[in-house]
Amino acid sequence: MKFESILEETDGFGRYQIALIMLLSIPRLTLPCHFLLNNFIAAIPSHHCDISHLDTDWIMGNLSRREKLTVSIPANKDGSPSSCHMFGHPQFHLLSNSSNSSPPELSLVQCQNGWEYDNSTFSSTLATQFDLVCDKKGLAQASGTIFFVGVMIGAVFFGVTSDKYGRRNMLLLSYILSIVFSAASAFSSTFIMFATLRFLTGFGLTGITNISVVLSVEWVDTEHRTFVGVFGSLSWAIGNMLLAGVAYLVTDWRMLIITVTSPLLLAAVTWWWIPESARWLIANNKPDTAYKYLEKCAVYNKKRDFKSKIKPETLNLVNVDNPDHSYTFLDLFKTPHLRRLALFTGIVWYGVSFTYYGISLNITGFGLDPFLTHFIYAAIELPAKILIYFCLNKVGRRICQAGTLILTGFCIFINIITPTEYWTFRTVIAVLGKGLSEASFTTVFLYTTELFPTVVRQNGLGFTSFMARLAASIAPLIMLLEDVPEMIFCSLAILSGAVAWLLPETSNTRLPETIEDIEGK
Repeated sequence: MKFESILEETDGFGRYQIALIMLLSIPRLTLPCHFLLNNFIAAIPSHHCDISHLDTDWIMGNLSRREKLTVSIPANKDGSPSSCHMFGHPQFHLLSNSSNSSPPELSLVQCQNGWEYDNSTFSSTLATQFDLVCDKKGLAQASGTIFFVGVMIGAVFFGVTSDKYGRRNMLLLSYILSIVFSAASAFSSTFIMFATLRFLTGFGLTGITNISVVLSVEWVDTEHRTFVGVFGSLSWAIGNMLLAGVAYLVTDWRMLIITVTSPLLLAAVTWWWIPESARWLIANNKPDTAYKYLEKCAVYNKKRDFKSKIKPETLNLVNVDNPDHSYTFLDLFKTPHLRRLALFTGIVWYGVSFTYYGISLNITGFGLDPFLTHFIYAAIELPAKILIYFCLNKVGRRICQAGTLILTGFCIFINIITPTEYWTFRTVIAVLGKGLSEASFTTVFLYTTELFPTVVRQNGLGFTSFMARLAASIAPLIMLLEDVPEMIFCSLAILSGAVAWLLPETSNTRLPETIEDIEGK
C-alpha cells in the first residue's frame, strides 16, 4: 500500500498541514536575514587615515578641517581623500594650489594611526569595529564565506542525522544552535572570535533550511506539493524585504545580529507543535508512532472515519527498504540511477546558489542606496515566486528549472555587454535576473525534495545543499576579482541550466519512498 493512499484518508491538505506550514514559516523568515546579513554588517563605509594626532601641532591646529585633509592626505581623481595613504609630512604648499591632486614625487605612507569612517549610513560595521579596510578589506567579505562554509558543513551533518534520528529532533537542535551561536557572535571581541561563531551559526541554521522544506512536503498530498513548496518559500522573500528595513533602522552591526536572531526564540517555542514526518517514521519501522500522528492529523482535519478505514496494522503494509539500515551520503552513490540523480542535482544546486548569491551580494554595484537596492532585489522575489507557481503546474519542474537558470545567465550576459553609463537599463536587467535566480532557487528546493526517496531524502537534500553552500562560500571571493565575476556567473548559470534538462520530471507523481522506487524507473 502506498503512503499517499493513507494520507488521503486524513485529508492530504487540511488545517493540520496549513498549521504546520505556518509554524515552519516563522524560522524561515529569519533565514535571509542571516544568509544576506553580510551586505550590511560587513559594509565598508567611506574612510581615510586618522589625522587627529596632528592636532597637537600648533600650525595644524590653526587650520580648518578641510585644510588639514588637504595637507595630510592625497586626493583621489574625484577629489575625495585617499582611503589608505597619507603624506609622510604635511604638504602646506598644497594650500596655495587650486587643485588638490598630488604630484607623484610626494612621499606617501600607509595610514599610521588607524582610520576615520563616515558613519552617516552605518554607525558600526565589522570594517569599522576591527579596521577591516585597505589591505584587510578582503576579511570583511571573507566573513560571508566563513558563514557559508559553516552552512556547507551543516548540510552534511543535518542531512545524515535527520534521516537517522528524525526531522523533528534535529530541527530542535538546529533552533538551539542557531540562537546560541548567533547571539554569541554579536558580543565578539575579536574578528577571529566573530568568524568562528558565524561559522557555527551557519552550521546551525542549515537544519532549519532543509528540514522545514522536507517536513512540509512530506505531510501534503501530491496535488498540493507545488503550492506548499512555493508558499513556504514566500517567507524567504518577506524576510529578505524585512532585512532591508531592519538594517536601515538598526545601523549597529551587533544590535542588527541580535534583532534578526530574536524570532528564532518564538520558533523554538512553537517547536512543541511540530509533528514528526509520518513517512520517515514508517520508513524507519515505527508504524505505531506514525499512526498516532496520522490519527491526530485526521482529527484536526475533521476526518472522523479515519480509524474505520485505516488500522495501525495497515501501516505495516507500506513498502519500505531495509528499516534497520542506517542511510548515509554513500547510499546516494551506490546505485546507478540514484548516483546519476545525485550528481546532476548537485551541479544544478551549485549553479543556482552561485548565481543567486553572486547577484544578491552585489547591492553596491549600481551606485544606488544599499538599502533600496536590497529591498528592490527582495521585492522582485514575490512576483517571481507567484509566476513560477503557475509555471510549475503548467509546464513542469524540469522546464522551469532549466529555463530560469538559462534566462538568468542571459540577463547577466546582457549586463556584461551593456556600457556602465546605461545604469537604469542595467539595473532593470539585474533586477530581472535576480527574480529569475530566485525562481530557480524556489524550484530546486521543491524539485529535489520530490526526486529523492524518503529513506535518503534528507541525505539527498543535505548533499545538494552542501554543493549550494560551497558555491555560496566561493561567490563572495569571486566578486573580489576584477571584470571576471560576471562572466563566471553567466557561464555557470547556463551550464547548470543545461544539466537540469537531464533530470526526470516529477510533476503530479507520487513521492518515491525507497531506493528501489528510483532504480525501478
